[in-house]
Amino acid sequence: MIAKDLFRNAMARFPSGVTIVTTRDQSGRPRGFTASSFCSVSADPPLVLVCLADTAECHDAFRDAAQWNIHILDARHSDLAMRFARRGADKFSGLDFEDDARGLPGLKNASVSLKCSRYDVTPYGDHSLLIGQVEHVEMTGTDPVYYYDRGFHPARTIPAPVA
Repeated sequence: MIAKDLFRNAMARFPSGVTIVTTRDQSGRPRGFTASSFCSVSADPPLVLVCLADTAECHDAFRDAAQWNIHILDARHSDLAMRFARRGADKFSGLDFEDDARGLPGLKNASVSLKCSRYDVTPYGDHSLLIGQVEHVEMTGTDPVYYYDRGFHPARTIPAPVA
């Protein structure tokens, strides 16, 4: 078996997008985390996947949640991504979050926001895979940021989406 540090260092060399995932726990408290393990799973139905560590403070809230929001971040959100990655941080205080029609915290100026309903939650290794069915998409037109070699980098010019 390979060493954990070697595996982590190898994975840090793979660029990925950066997301913040939000919901409310059963008591109504907003919960959220930063994830770079995010991808589309299916177009029909529209499914996305995000991974959450079993040790995350918000793990149980997401394991039990019926709905969550996934926000694809842009370069302005690097500090926010770091805040949502820290244990014990006051993640929502004084920030640009607003409850959506479902009562879930939504980041108002994310590059892309995906409103999801639970499709499946399955534990694998030391993480849980959260698979959400996308019910609504909002896009601001800002370029996303990506995470590479333990740092945030603004995306280069990306062609405009084809209508």
